[in-house]
Amino acid sequence: MANLARWEPMGATSLRQAMDRLFEDSFVRPAGLFPTIRGESPAIDMYQTDKEVVVKASLPGLKAEDVDISVTGDVLTIRGEHKEEQEVSEENYFRKEMRYGSFTRSLAIPVPVKVDKADAVYENGVLTLTMPKSEAVQPKAIKVKAGKGKEPKSGEQKK
Repeated sequence: MANLARWEPMGATSLRQAMDRLFEDSFVRPAGLFPTIRGESPAIDMYQTDKEVVVKASLPGLKAEDVDISVTGDVLTIRGEHKEEQEVSEENYFRKEMRYGSFTRSLAIPVPVKVDKADAVYENGVLTLTMPKSEAVQPKAIKVKAGKGKEPKSGEQKK
């Protein structure tokens, strides 16, 4: 006899999971609501190397002077504003999806850094912030020396 498989119209997603996702997308993170009042947060990548913490933020359409970066304690904050150019009147739009307005994105820096030695470069819509790690958290190599094994004294056993 053939095995029957239950057909899931939404793939492996249950109706409850789909409703939870719909609720979250609509009410918890309402993308697209009030775009001129509430700007969207930029996408951010943060990673570390042996000597530094690097943060990359996607900020297309901004000028370097429109971006403000600050660090308070262990919290990094990036602020900016997408300014709308009024070249076309509102009634002439077929579709208007560009985001305008100010944005703020704050995130914790997981290790101590030297903020006074940080470097920020904005190129092709990507902000790259490089912050050297504090000396206390930088990995330090310990060289292993080959030692001569001590010969046991007469009557002792080798361990």
